[in-house]
Amino acid sequence: MTAINRNNHGFAKSKEITTTRTEDGFVAKIRWPDFLVQIFIHGGCLYGFYLALFEARFYTSLFAFCTVYTSGFGITAGAHRLWSHRAYKASWQLRLLLIILFTITGQRDAYTWALDHRVHHKYSETNADPHNAKRGFFFSHVGWLFLTPHPDVVAKRKTIDMSDLESDSIVMWQKRLYPVLFALFVIILPVFMPVYLWNETIWNSFWVNFNTRFCITLNIAFFVNSVAHMWGQKPYDKYISSVENLAVSVAALGEGWHNYHHVFPWDYKTGELGNSYNPSTHFIDFFARIGWAYERKSATGEMVARRAKKSGDGSYVYENEDDPNVWGYGDADIPGDDMQELQDMKD
Repeated sequence: MTAINRNNHGFAKSKEITTTRTEDGFVAKIRWPDFLVQIFIHGGCLYGFYLALFEARFYTSLFAFCTVYTSGFGITAGAHRLWSHRAYKASWQLRLLLIILFTITGQRDAYTWALDHRVHHKYSETNADPHNAKRGFFFSHVGWLFLTPHPDVVAKRKTIDMSDLESDSIVMWQKRLYPVLFALFVIILPVFMPVYLWNETIWNSFWVNFNTRFCITLNIAFFVNSVAHMWGQKPYDKYISSVENLAVSVAALGEGWHNYHHVFPWDYKTGELGNSYNPSTHFIDFFARIGWAYERKSATGEMVARRAKKSGDGSYVYENEDDPNVWGYGDADIPGDDMQELQDMKD
């Protein structure tokens, strides 16, 4: 929709393209520089895919894949579980490692990322949610990055306590030097390492190891905001939009168990172990064994089962005596009233 503002003389004063009207009448406008950046990243990603398949060296494509996978822990174990939710504590060595990995992903500085994520949880599914899933897949996936935010988002950002990150020297160091660190860790090193180590061309390496790698990393994170709020089960709380989605968990290193996460956001696992694909939890557990991660917070089985029984959609599998996981007919754990009804049906 195009809206042209005119002055008193009837001449066009400014031209704005607007989209996505909210229920309270707010109409977001496209921020053209951010929009063009997304066009360049995604368009260049497709070209990078072509080069990776037909022209670039095999090690160049492998390097891009490994970079996507390893840097992802900077988002999951770092910006998300550590800095957004304070689900565990980390030594300076682990925080430095995580801030470098997070910088490689190119997803803004950790302070800004954590601020928006805290707003998302505190005001989820309202106008103050930066990527409110109720505004549709496209908006929650990528549109929120190049559309003007709802005034409630701007207002609520100012109310979040960020003093813990403001006292973290590593987080604030990255925030202060982010443009320089972005250029170094997102562009220069990923692009020139293949050129130097195995004689890849700069052209191929740029499109594969900047555009394609960067775009894949971004969209994996976007899936948590969109897909993991739309398609899946709700074993812990059926009244919220976030869901359990295996595909997102596989892609996002364990971040797709999103119904659990929104119910227990302070749990460092962001999902129940034993039935969840969750490499980020194993990452944190490894560093806990060497003393770099500590004070890991986690919900008890009783707490989880109690919440699932109270508000879940019925898909939760109980593992205690009160709510048995029955294996078949004749199982001694079948409740007495169920067994009596089965006997009546048989008779």
